[in-house]
Amino acid sequence: MTTSTPHYSTLISPEELQTLRAQGQTVMVFDCSFELMNPVAGPAQFDEVRIAGAVYTHLDTALSAKGAGVATASGGRHPLPTREHFAQWLTSVGFTNGMQAVVYDRQGVNYCGRLWWMLRWLGHQAVAVLDGGLQAWQAAGLPTESGPAPAPSAAAQAFALHEPLVRLVDASHVQATLGQPQYSVIDARATPRYKGEMEPIDPKAGHIPGALNRPFSNNIGSDGRFKPAEQLRAEFAALLGQRDAAHVIHHCGSGVSAVPNVLAMEIAGLGTPALYAGSWSDWCSDASRPVAQG
Repeated sequence: MTTSTPHYSTLISPEELQTLRAQGQTVMVFDCSFELMNPVAGPAQFDEVRIAGAVYTHLDTALSAKGAGVATASGGRHPLPTREHFAQWLTSVGFTNGMQAVVYDRQGVNYCGRLWWMLRWLGHQAVAVLDGGLQAWQAAGLPTESGPAPAPSAAAQAFALHEPLVRLVDASHVQATLGQPQYSVIDARATPRYKGEMEPIDPKAGHIPGALNRPFSNNIGSDGRFKPAEQLRAEFAALLGQRDAAHVIHHCGSGVSAVPNVLAMEIAGLGTPALYAGSWSDWCSDASRPVAQG
């Protein structure tokens, strides 16, 4: 991408994406549709209907490092692959440093934010979430396709790593901040899970002591798009009170649905907060770590 080419680093509208494509810009669109309790559903949804030319990106295989002996960069149910391994995957699907990436799903940004964050973790700034997801694209009457997609071709040049544009922290870092008033931990899970009233996935119910609760879906308006920046800023200010937005750490169950909160703070002009990617599934795996309920 040349320096004169506009790039998007938070949100992009369906119309803006279509304009980039019509102008012949180098854009790759990633479909991250997924169902946590039914991992085969995402690929089936992709085959049923997708943005024309999109590349499917599976949470369990492309955006997570699972399996015996696989190197990881975080703990939890969806451990991050190493930056080097993820760069190899990007190269394998033809993505290069000069491209604009656009990510979407059909689950209210529950999953595509993971890819947005990971690309920024690799130092790639030109990546944006399609505001409103597949539903907004379809509502605009823009091109879709169905059926099996052709296998993507590998890029001729390897994707090069750069300095991360986001901050990753681990459980030891989070534990060291407990009780320190300048730090805030924000839990993106649904409130009943945060309170410990139910826990359908992880072995323990509850939350990190002192954590605040903002379900990730609170960032999305009734139209399926992110709320305006001013509204997001006001809502985070109400949640944080006198706490410093510069020292916020986000987490969820496994580091995936926390990302909409990270993105929302950036949209709101509150900087780029840290992500505890291991999240609750990593935290509660160690019985020595404290757990709160209520």
